[in-house]
Amino acid sequence: MKLVPTINFGGNCREAIYTYERAFGGRINCLITYGEADDPAYNPLLKEGQGEYIYHSELLLGGEKIIMADHIDIEFETCYSNFLTVMMDTKEEVQRAYEAMKEGSKTIYPMEATPYSSCRVVFVDRFGIRWGIMTEQTER
Repeated sequence: MKLVPTINFGGNCREAIYTYERAFGGRINCLITYGEADDPAYNPLLKEGQGEYIYHSELLLGGEKIIMADHIDIEFETCYSNFLTVMMDTKEEVQRAYEAMKEGSKTIYPMEATPYSSCRVVFVDRFGIRWGIMTEQTER
């Protein structure tokens, strides 16, 4: 069994996946639009311009997979209770990732040391996704 986080967007998945790829040094493994998928279950729901929305994508981060897609069948809402935490080795890596993602974001906990991390920041990015980026220890 493997747990694979899935993140849904309201039309900006393509921009988000490229932002996360850059921020975390990831690799896009799969990127399929609704138009390319030609899924009979979704084709009747597509509005003008939504054929270029992302039907399914996969981003590999440090050997782990995140599935991402634009939802056309439900309205996208920001969720503050669920979020992804990315563990980095150093404070500098946390700072670089946050720098790549902070534009248009809303900070929940500013970048700071905590009893469990030498550097932690928690924020909602411009795509409406809540992230925690931190080191796993206090000495680095």
